[in-house]
Amino acid sequence: MNAQTGAKPIIAEVPPHAPKPAGGQAAGAAGMLNQYKTLSGFEGREAELGLSMSILLKMLGNHAGYAHEMNDPLVKAHLLAIQFAKNSGTLDQYIAHDIKTMEPINLRMKQIIEKTGIKEIAMVALFDRTACHYALALTTTGDGRSRTWKDPFGWVLAQCVKIGQFDLTPREIHETWTIPRLTGYGASMGVTLKVSPWQDDGTITCELVD
Repeated sequence: MNAQTGAKPIIAEVPPHAPKPAGGQAAGAAGMLNQYKTLSGFEGREAELGLSMSILLKMLGNHAGYAHEMNDPLVKAHLLAIQFAKNSGTLDQYIAHDIKTMEPINLRMKQIIEKTGIKEIAMVALFDRTACHYALALTTTGDGRSRTWKDPFGWVLAQCVKIGQFDLTPREIHETWTIPRLTGYGASMGVTLKVSPWQDDGTITCELVD
């Protein structure tokens, strides 16, 4: 007991099933603390995580003109490029360039698929491990041979078309950009992908069909 305050010292309670300290009292205490420590996976990256969260909150709190979503910058970058290619009559060339740019990765996936015989690797590579997809399409679900997500362009287009920034439509982007781009990626990996026709609710599904 503290002679000045009369308060009892604070003692951390250790679960009754906890192992006895070994290798000295200090080492045993450290080991015991580590055993009951919850790890986040971001140890050593706390500053990076904090910065990321602050940017996220700033983005979601931005209502200038319209309510921004997490993927807003990526959506606008895609729209800018697609609109330019459309205006210049080079959309087909732009898609071919995009597919060619991704070949070093996709051809590596093809080698792995041929070696293992697991064609679902193509789906994991395109949708699950690729920030270019999941940071753009925030709602992707599914596994195995199918993935489904909501068109990511419609919300921003609805705002920007009003002021004359773009003259694209979500359906146009789906049919002239999304479908040929994804099927081209599949061809590079040696698999056949089928992308669903445009749906009025913006739902898109991509399936591995061979």
